[in-house]
Amino acid sequence: MIKKSINIISFVLLSLLIISCEKTNQSEIDRGIIEAYVLDNNLEGQFTSTGLYYVITEEGNSDHPTINSTVNVDYRGYKLNGIVFDENDHLEYGLSGFIQGWVEGLQLIGEGGKIKLIIPSGLAYGQSGSGSIGPNEVLAFDITLNYFFNK
Repeated sequence: MIKKSINIISFVLLSLLIISCEKTNQSEIDRGIIEAYVLDNNLEGQFTSTGLYYVITEEGNSDHPTINSTVNVDYRGYKLNGIVFDENDHLEYGLSGFIQGWVEGLQLIGEGGKIKLIIPSGLAYGQSGSGSIGPNEVLAFDITLNYFFNK
């Protein structure tokens, strides 16, 4: 019984290690893809500690949304090959309900601000993808934060 428990614990730890290595490798792959895109497109922005790349094109005012805010945005989402997969004007939604790249990125600008986000797959739709977005796909968004409010 003890030997079986040790085998199960060993299996779980090994599985976690493999998953962790795969995530790190995908993060590194995404970072390389983003760096190449930034160079090819002469972007002047910066990376966050999570790997999100952003360019603030207009800062907006000094009021910034929080995770608890409802935001109203105009946006265009596209793959790095330029294919637009989604766009919308005046979408109003709770910030916490968006992909993690948006949650992090929109808090960097104020009302009226504009930002370009290059989002690594781990902060977007990850290994599963979504609709026309493939697994582990790096995505780009141009977003205008029209306004936000807190409930």
